Amino acid sequence: MDELFAVYKPKGPTSHDIIMRIRRITGERHVGHAGTLDPLASGVLVVGVGRAATRKLTSEIRKDKTYIADIYLGASSATDDAEGERTTHAVAHIPTDETILVVLQKFVGRILQRPPVYSALKISGKPAYKRVREGERVELAPREVEIHAIKLLAYDWPHLKIQVDTGSGVYIRALARDIGEALGTGAYLADLERTRVGEFGVEGAVRLADLVKHLKM
Repeated sequence: MDELFAVYKPKGPTSHDIIMRIRRITGERHVGHAGTLDPLASGVLVVGVGRAATRKLTSEIRKDKTYIADIYLGASSATDDAEGERTTHAVAHIPTDETILVVLQKFVGRILQRPPVYSALKISGKPAYKRVREGERVELAPREVEIHAIKLLAYDWPHLKIQVDTGSGVYIRALARDIGEALGTGAYLADLERTRVGEFGVEGAVRLADLVKHLKM
């Protein structure tokens, strides 16, 4: 079997959990995915089953992606998302819609982004998040990434919902954090759905309940 397809990952399981489930169903050892989704995130996970398909995953990782992000303003998080310890910020002035729009546009284009310290990026061969959990102080250097567009979908303080079209390597958690810093309110990523990876969209993604049927066809 050699197939490249999209799975809709629900909140809860890790991306690796999905891969292990597919391995059990198919008995195929060569199974991988293109671009990790955090356990709290949902959406399109591109999966390769079979040696030829898994070889294509590297090019899939580099493709553009679209996300729907729910951001909570007025607080920050140690992990930049809802999973970490949160700190409430005193906000003197609640941002207006106009201020939100201006700030969002500052993050469109090629920007320098500092990855979350709770990430799988390796420092001397060891993931950053493991170093942080062991009590080590970690600082990751900013990286150049590209954000093609940010669309404001809804704003009702302290809830902000945006659609983000990105190149590869963008951390939406970090974007949420940086938007909060630019607004002077603090912010963290409350919810995330990836709706597109390259040509793979959420509409055609296989749900977990249909995995066995899809893989046995």
